[in-house]
Amino acid sequence: MGLSGQSSTGVSLERLATAGAVVEGVRDADLQSGDWVIVQTRNSTYALRANGDGTFDATGGWFLREPSSGERMRIAGCTWGGSALLTRMIAAPGMFLEFANNVRTTRIREVRVLRSVPSSTVH
Repeated sequence: MGLSGQSSTGVSLERLATAGAVVEGVRDADLQSGDWVIVQTRNSTYALRANGDGTFDATGGWFLREPSSGERMRIAGCTWGGSALLTRMIAAPGMFLEFANNVRTTRIREVRVLRSVPSSTVH
């Protein structure tokens, strides 16, 4: 890193932090237990069900090949492809989702949240 605080790629940590604050995406604080996050990447579709304890039940993509590994999965955050990780970001278009087991998706194209609706029926 030079005196200007920039790495050899020309992007400073301060600039990354500023950009991360304004990224349009789904953050952990946006979700409630039972919500689904549907993530369409360049190569796959992932469905993530929020458990309410910071974990997700993950299906699709890599988890199709490793079925039991998607249960109670933590999400490490999102990156722009380097090592800077936005830890409270679940998914954002243009970024890469990284799971706590070090699986990183291809570039995210679209993110949708499906809200869990409590049943109004009393049994």
